[in-house]
Amino acid sequence: MSEARVISPRVTMIPATRERFTSMPIHHARKRRVAAYARVSTRDEEQRNSYEAQVDHYTRYIQNNAEWEFAGVYADRGITGTSTKKREHFNDMIEDALAGKIDLIITKSVSRFARNTVDSLTTIRTLKERGIEVFFEEQNIYTLDSKGELLLTIMSSLAQEESRNISENVTWGIRKRFSDGKIMLPYKHFLGYRKGENNLPEIVPEEAEIVRRIYRAYLEGKSPSYIARQLSASGIPSPSGKANWRPETVKSILTNEKYKGDAVLQKTFCVDFLTKKFKANEGEVPQYYVENSHPAIIEPEVFDMVQAEIRRRGQSGRRYYTPHCFSGRIFCDECGSAYGSKVWNSNSKYRSQVWQCNGKHYGSQHCSTPPIRTETLEEAFVLAVNRVLENKGEIIAVCETVMTERCKVETLNEENARLQAELEVTTGLMERLIAANAAMAQDQAEYNHQFAEYETRYNMLREKVAEVEAERARRIAQRGTLKEYLATLSTQGPITSFDETLWYGAVEQVRVKADNRLCFIFKDGKEIEI
Repeated sequence: MSEARVISPRVTMIPATRERFTSMPIHHARKRRVAAYARVSTRDEEQRNSYEAQVDHYTRYIQNNAEWEFAGVYADRGITGTSTKKREHFNDMIEDALAGKIDLIITKSVSRFARNTVDSLTTIRTLKERGIEVFFEEQNIYTLDSKGELLLTIMSSLAQEESRNISENVTWGIRKRFSDGKIMLPYKHFLGYRKGENNLPEIVPEEAEIVRRIYRAYLEGKSPSYIARQLSASGIPSPSGKANWRPETVKSILTNEKYKGDAVLQKTFCVDFLTKKFKANEGEVPQYYVENSHPAIIEPEVFDMVQAEIRRRGQSGRRYYTPHCFSGRIFCDECGSAYGSKVWNSNSKYRSQVWQCNGKHYGSQHCSTPPIRTETLEEAFVLAVNRVLENKGEIIAVCETVMTERCKVETLNEENARLQAELEVTTGLMERLIAANAAMAQDQAEYNHQFAEYETRYNMLREKVAEVEAERARRIAQRGTLKEYLATLSTQGPITSFDETLWYGAVEQVRVKADNRLCFIFKDGKEIEI
């Protein structure tokens, strides 16, 4: 039997006929379609010039290359590089590239393309899969090159770290300005102020009057919803320029301390420099309270009166919908519930509006206080006011004494300063204790005991500060209330009919008794029974 002959394999190479990434014939003469990307992160004058220079440079750069076909310049202005989500023109460019309209993208540097490592690499790999190349001028990196991805990973990480450093420096600068008492306002969406000389807030008179209108309406018993509807009906645009006001916008104006000339700084802080996510400051970073930082639109007393009224409405447990002047001011003397408006005989000629206890039909025990007609309340108010006016001089003297003796805040200011200093010392001791424990292992039982003592003292001081500040706000609000009441009394003469403005200015509340008597409690605490 003859031996099998060994046949050596013969290999024939079949040359590639198409480009690896573009799938175009190798000898295809079509020009590469080239686009450029430019970006600046701020909108100031210097950066605007940089933006225009980049666009002009790349336009000429591409058009002057005979082997390239100009596919446009995509540029974003005033957009951060830490995320691609809000970069409209960047995303348009990527879409066009993936749609086959671009073969090569030229950009100045990795940091111009993206400062987020993940975004940068993800986008580059997506383009690479479709044969689309990116060229970074400063680093001389071509992404289709074998070394491109390694270099790109390193440079993207460096760009992200640079962005982190920039963010930290900016944050430090902002906090330094805060600690120096320098405030910044979002003027575009902030009613009542504009940027004035030395970048300080300056009052806009016509807008300031809208703010004062909101505060007056609230003190007159109007709800934020009602105020919002009235402002919308008057054709007054909201702070953001919209035709319709939202109740939340009114509430934010009513509670913003900046309208009384003070400022709480760093109410929010950035938790992630890449996502630009902000959260409410709940003690994670320092806050700064700056008094008299800028001109006030609302007098401090009026502002504190509004805060007191907000708390009063919140404690009453009811929602304020109706604009009627009696809403939230008539109460049952037995159960303490507010009186609400009801309509009797709504479909007859005897139709009338009455007020009755909202708690009458709830619970096992029903109060015996009667319903009161609106007309009865108005007539009783006229009688009560005229009785007060009989002793106007005496009441004015008492109010002035109360304002002088019982509404002083100087001692409270001193106490608050002392407590704040103690808080600062205690905080420093806690920080040093933590640092020492981190630097060198210590007796953990002793450490925990010492830390618990500091923590207890810290919490106690915080509570005392809150109490002092609450009392200070109460006295300021009371002083404002009495000042308004005195202004009302000093010029007021006897009345013959119900006056809504006088009602708001003079009466704190009315208590309805079971025997049909009405007890009017005035702003100075004086009680008149009718």
